[in-house]
Amino acid sequence: MQTLSGNDVQATCDVAVIGGSGFYSLIEDAETVAVTTPFGAPSAPLTIGTFAGRRVAFLPRHGAEHRFAPHAIPFQANLWALRAAGARQVIATSAVGSLRADYGPGTLVVPDQVVDRTHGRPGTFVAAGAGVAHMPFADPYCPRGRSAALIHTGAPVVDGGALVVINGPRFSTRAESLEYQSHGWAIIGMTGMPEAILARELALCYTTLALVTDLDAGVEHGDGVTAHEVFETFAKNLPLLRDLLATTLANLPQEQGDCGCSQVYADIPPPYELP
Repeated sequence: MQTLSGNDVQATCDVAVIGGSGFYSLIEDAETVAVTTPFGAPSAPLTIGTFAGRRVAFLPRHGAEHRFAPHAIPFQANLWALRAAGARQVIATSAVGSLRADYGPGTLVVPDQVVDRTHGRPGTFVAAGAGVAHMPFADPYCPRGRSAALIHTGAPVVDGGALVVINGPRFSTRAESLEYQSHGWAIIGMTGMPEAILARELALCYTTLALVTDLDAGVEHGDGVTAHEVFETFAKNLPLLRDLLATTLANLPQEQGDCGCSQVYADIPPPYELP
């Protein structure tokens, strides 16, 4: 296993996948690279290899053996390490709850909006005193990445919807769930922010592929969701998400384009040196 600083990693991939350990077996010619960053170590060493015809850097968001709770994930180090490894496009897979009764377990969703209800997580690379750097974020997901996912010809995929991100590690109360539903938000998770905005600050194209594992507490009567239910349903439906990931990677443009994600610093210089 190589151990390199964020400034020394050679550009060995063009796409990054953030997900769970269930994707490791899909990568061919895998090599492991441990990357250090100005923000510490990422959740785990990067696994770099070939998947769906693309050179991919894979990173398990929660680390080896799921050791990082959602609020404790080193999001800054994760995104910095992926860009340092050469990635300019990021596909983030995620298990989510549904805020709609018609989006049952096993539903695949490619959200087009995000709502941030997290707190206490470092949500920027801009250091205090480094000046003002307002980041455009009206459309948080890459349109080209979303289009690549929606070409999928396998299981039906829901096009669009807002993902609300809560802090965790607890699940929502029924009252909170009903509030989120009242806004018309579609799905709920614990890891989509600040991951999305940190990707934007690094001028990365970022797309989320979400797999519904449960109905949130306010959607139906019952005992409410449990962690066991989430893990069991995710494992059962993992092949659906793997298939969507493979399709997305195969359809993804070879390089960043004029989608705007890579152009965030076209008119202003970045407030830090990009890796």
